[in-house]
Amino acid sequence: MTAQPEQLTPYERMGGAPFFADLVHRFYEGVAQDAPLRALYPEEDLGPAEDRLRMFLEQYWGGPTTYQQRRGHPRLRMRHVPYLIDDAQRDRWLAHMADGLSYAAQRHDLDPELYDQFWHYLVSAAHALVNSAPSP
Repeated sequence: MTAQPEQLTPYERMGGAPFFADLVHRFYEGVAQDAPLRALYPEEDLGPAEDRLRMFLEQYWGGPTTYQQRRGHPRLRMRHVPYLIDDAQRDRWLAHMADGLSYAAQRHDLDPELYDQFWHYLVSAAHALVNSAPSP
């Protein structure tokens, strides 16, 4: 028996692992070319950051709990405190996320309602992580 759409998690309705892999990979392709934003990622290789973000988003949207199993509670604000995130960094992050989301949504024929929910979450999260005023 096949699950009805209303019985599926958002993760499943979005397309599961392939959707999240496409979104996050496209996002990090943009980050790699954005020097001011790239400076927030101390690792030489963006691969570990890509894996962490993918696992976090998958878990948040009802997918596997791999993130929590490997890293514990997300504690987003605490994990981002070491990095100075101002409005400009937030906006750069959101621009690359918008590109990643649009790319994945097109590839996986994402329902517009899910697209809007996902985008609203990203905007809210990005605003919540701002921890620095702009430089004068």
